[in-house]
Amino acid sequence: MTAEELLRLPDSPYRHELVKGELITMTLPGEEHGAVIMNIAAPLAQYVKRNDLGVVYGETGFQIERNPDTVLGPDTAFVRKDRVERAAISKGYRFGAPDLVVEVNSPSDRMKKIERKIQQWLSAGARIVWSVDPKTRTVTVYEGPERVTVLGEGDELTGGDVVPGFRLPVEEIFI
Repeated sequence: MTAEELLRLPDSPYRHELVKGELITMTLPGEEHGAVIMNIAAPLAQYVKRNDLGVVYGETGFQIERNPDTVLGPDTAFVRKDRVERAAISKGYRFGAPDLVVEVNSPSDRMKKIERKIQQWLSAGARIVWSVDPKTRTVTVYEGPERVTVLGEGDELTGGDVVPGFRLPVEEIFI
């Protein structure tokens, strides 16, 4: 399947991603998952907009490979202003990785799947990936394969040099 064919799929009660041309079907996330996403996305989006840093996306497809196509949909993503202005906002999938990716783990996610997806994002050019685990109430920050930091509820999540000045206490993420 191609990214164009994925974009034309009829509405469905499922979410879809495309990995090297193969359609991956996932169930919709549950209530806790959605609340955790918003507890990160809302303050991030407000901060980015207030400081005119770029665009925060929710549930948006990013095409990170062609021939065969790979389209992934992070829970939340951020793209710097200069990159948005260069490529404009399209009606289809944005090509290339976001600067910041937020993935909230679902109860059914296996660790191998989570790690594989994080590596896909980093290999495609994401500068930071936040892997949020509601079960352990932690956020694992990946700034590359060798720069990994695990934050707990007493810690503060920051945007580093990707979203300069952004700060969010980890305890505010979880319900």
